[in-house]
Amino acid sequence: MIASTRFSFLDRSRTREGHDGPQALRDTVTLAREAEALGYHRFWVSEHHSVPGVAGSAPTVLAAAVAAATSTIRVGTGGVMLPNHQPLVVAEQFGVLASLFPGRIDMGLGRSVGFTDGVRRALGHGKEDAEDFPGRLAELLGWIDGTQRAHPQVHARPAEGLHIPAYVLAIGEGAAVAAAAGLPLVIGDLRGREKVLRAIEVYRRDFRPSARAERPEVIVSGTVAVAGTEEAARRLLVPEAWAMAYARTHGSFPPLASAEDIGSRTMTAKERALYERGLEGHIHGAEDRVAEQLETAIKETGADEVLVTTNTYDREALVDSLRRLAGIVRRGR
Repeated sequence: MIASTRFSFLDRSRTREGHDGPQALRDTVTLAREAEALGYHRFWVSEHHSVPGVAGSAPTVLAAAVAAATSTIRVGTGGVMLPNHQPLVVAEQFGVLASLFPGRIDMGLGRSVGFTDGVRRALGHGKEDAEDFPGRLAELLGWIDGTQRAHPQVHARPAEGLHIPAYVLAIGEGAAVAAAAGLPLVIGDLRGREKVLRAIEVYRRDFRPSARAERPEVIVSGTVAVAGTEEAARRLLVPEAWAMAYARTHGSFPPLASAEDIGSRTMTAKERALYERGLEGHIHGAEDRVAEQLETAIKETGADEVLVTTNTYDREALVDSLRRLAGIVRRGR
């Protein structure tokens, strides 16, 4: 199964203790070069607003930097959160990207809005905009295809008429939107396998072929950590597991700390339970074990592609994980 599956990488530009946001963005660009050299199919970046632990707030701008620093790997967004933006502006931004880097730009689109009322007010968009995601998606595609009629004599230049592949990001409920629009589906994560499988089943059942996709296409996203030993791979998971546990108990998503620092911290019972839960279910381990887990995940989901995301403090260990995963893929082929 690995042999016939594409592998890509999504980087959320996570900040780390002792390293600021600008460094996190530069790290993302550096990691994209590594991913390209290792043969990954795509490199995607994300959108978050007013989150202390994430530097990636402007994905189309960051995608431009990544595309400029690379030459062959596909570059895109995982994703632009469409409810936060006017569809015309999104179309124009991707039109610029696709014009500067023809044949390499992917438009990944999500339905999330700002995490708090304050962020949503600052963005000028609310939860009601997320409810209208199908309508906003249709408007965006209309700007690019030249079929929108709501705004006569207005055109999204230079996007109109360009081929810009579009993807719908979904936790679950967005699968129906992707199916109705006839677009590829990006879904995660691999830990909640049963929920993901139900959503994929709905997507494939209800998929309507379109000019953009003749058949269903599924990209599954999840954390994958590969190291020389099971213990070393588990250490890669520790910083993000603690960040999630901290966020759920303190209401603020922090920069990543080192596994060693986290191991020495005293946790409350609730923090410990959330932290341990955050370590469970991810694909991780030495190469043979990871290969087995990936084979199972791909077989169960029927995925055409795996979009890997690994958030950790140790950048050298992260690059090593990417190299080991690329080795697994090469051996499978």
